[in-house]
Amino acid sequence: AWTDISTGHVYHQQTLYDHLPAFLAEKNPKEIIIPEKLVQNPDLFEILRPYKTILVLQPITSFKKENAQEKICDFYKINCLSILGDLPDASISALGGLIHYIQLTQKSYLPSLSTPMGWLSNQYMAIDKATRQNLELTTNLAGDAKMGLFAHINMCLTPAGSRLLYERLTAPLIDVQEIHHRLDQIDFFINHSKIRHFFREILTKMSDIERPLARIMMGRMKPQDLGAIHANLIKISEIQDFFDLEEKNAFMQEKIEDLGCHDLLVNELNQALAPDLPVSIHEGGFIAYGYAPELDAHRRLRDESKDIIASLQEKYRQETKISTLKIKFNHVLGYFIEVTSLHASKLNASYIHRQTLVNAVRFTTAELTEIQAKITAAHENALAIEIDLYHQLCDKISAQAFHLRKAAHLIAILDVETSLAELAIEYHYTKPVIDDSYHFKITQGRHPIVEKTLYKNTQTSFQSNDCHMTLHNRIWLITGPNMAGKSTFLRQNALIIIMAQMGSYVPCTSAHIGIVDHLASRIGAADNLAMGQSTFMVEMVETAAILHQAGPRSFIILDEIGRGTATFDGLSIAQAVLEYIHTINQTRTLFATHYHELTALRHDLRYLECYTLKVQEWENKIIFLHKIIQGVADGSYGIHVAELAGLPKTVTQRAKDILSLIDQKQHPLQNNKSITDLPLFKSSSNLPNMPAFCVTPPTSCLDDKQVAYLAHIENILCQ
Repeated sequence: AWTDISTGHVYHQQTLYDHLPAFLAEKNPKEIIIPEKLVQNPDLFEILRPYKTILVLQPITSFKKENAQEKICDFYKINCLSILGDLPDASISALGGLIHYIQLTQKSYLPSLSTPMGWLSNQYMAIDKATRQNLELTTNLAGDAKMGLFAHINMCLTPAGSRLLYERLTAPLIDVQEIHHRLDQIDFFINHSKIRHFFREILTKMSDIERPLARIMMGRMKPQDLGAIHANLIKISEIQDFFDLEEKNAFMQEKIEDLGCHDLLVNELNQALAPDLPVSIHEGGFIAYGYAPELDAHRRLRDESKDIIASLQEKYRQETKISTLKIKFNHVLGYFIEVTSLHASKLNASYIHRQTLVNAVRFTTAELTEIQAKITAAHENALAIEIDLYHQLCDKISAQAFHLRKAAHLIAILDVETSLAELAIEYHYTKPVIDDSYHFKITQGRHPIVEKTLYKNTQTSFQSNDCHMTLHNRIWLITGPNMAGKSTFLRQNALIIIMAQMGSYVPCTSAHIGIVDHLASRIGAADNLAMGQSTFMVEMVETAAILHQAGPRSFIILDEIGRGTATFDGLSIAQAVLEYIHTINQTRTLFATHYHELTALRHDLRYLECYTLKVQEWENKIIFLHKIIQGVADGSYGIHVAELAGLPKTVTQRAKDILSLIDQKQHPLQNNKSITDLPLFKSSSNLPNMPAFCVTPPTSCLDDKQVAYLAHIENILCQ
């Protein structure tokens, strides 16, 4: 069970151990409340290890069914748990533990939580944590949220819209009908520009509803929260008026009706709230004049106090003939009369002595004391009445919480749908075809983030690529040079799947996607030293998870499996993984590799086809065309990439010489010779002609730093 108390939404779901990592990655919790005994379960050790800093251990008693039932009924003020629906025992336990923790930590102000809703895992695509990171859904690999997919597609204008878009992106659907419903909404707004522009304009003037409402329900409200609710309800009325008076539209009718009627609440807030609302209720001044006569009377006395005191001061000056007499105020004495020491003796017995200073004497009178009491009471009474009226308004808003949440959710939906329509128009995205087949046919697909960044930085267009898969060619073995675009091609197809199944248009000219229920990737190289895992171990752990969980409706992208170990070990593992996916998992797969030997498997694995990234050689250099074609790469061009990276020319030339020996099977290691037979220091066309370990380095072609460096190396070798 889980909740965000800032919005009040509560969900519950049952899942399996194998699916728990993907679930936790999707929800990205800030705290995990767990029975202390459950932490001792060996099956959960590795699953919970990444979250150990946010685990909150609680006694098992708060999760026991009987205690949990009592907690839930007491919290929701119901007599029978069945009112909340048919809750499984496990959900009851989890909800009870959740509510117990909320009550424990939010003692002053308990949040108002919605009725628990079931979250069916079979409605959402499974995506594990590594895949989410590799695909850069919310942040890039460096942790920059501005470079993640979410930042690119988020054109929402309200906080609630952004939250809903994030939820959709991180939990793509696998329900074909619901995906079609979302796509149809976007289609409508693309084709009705007047309505789309109207919503985009009015949404810029709207703020959050859910979180101010949650604060009001929790008793943590501030006057500006009421102002936010009021302003948003006015805009909702404008939306209703637009469709009632100007734009009759049958498609939008149901949505507009779901916004509800809030005229009574709007009128009440119109009369009650002052134009300028303070940050804190203790400042006062948030209730408008004319709303409460009693409050206005106290305010008049409070606000007229300056005039009253000024008038009294003038009266005392006339009585005493002391023109310098003043009535002042401080927080110790309150109001007091102050005269200089020379004039103190002129005051009669009606002036009561309060304090003597070096150059002044302070007095009071019965009249002044009485006026001060009235002014102070006016301040206190005005604020007390104002706070009481404020709580009454909050109660009226709380009474409409269900309808307000419904309206807020619909506003968020409209924000998401119009923003995705705007995204599709701006970046020329297309509506995908989603069905229950096993097809995957992307025509001129593009990587949404790379395309945007490339155009922004260089004003050049992205090289699109096709990816047409069926049951008969469900595995693509992709070879080609480094820097040619293999990883980009892999990622862009995975992102197109996610965008399509979250209910968005996609970056290509056409897309036909058979529903994907599990998306997995193994891309990049990184170690996890904190968990005692090397780069290769991380690679193998992630690959193992994919092979155990993938099924026919999965989609897998794998990049350079086996590269973290010895060449022949890696090649053997890569081939075995490829054969397992082909025969056991039977999964649609994009498999990129530099092991060109694997291309021979196309003769043995009937559902495998070979593709490569096209390059062009020109004047002894290579040009990356970033175009995928059917066939096999004739090399990895790694040395060319090393040259582009700026390795010294002597190094890259020597590498070419060694590669030539290897290609001719004349390399010493290929013939079981000693390592000392390797001609690493022998002459090359670009190296000085010098013995391996020269005592006197030739300095004619070297600068001072190089001479010093060679002397340093010689010293080390001699030692």
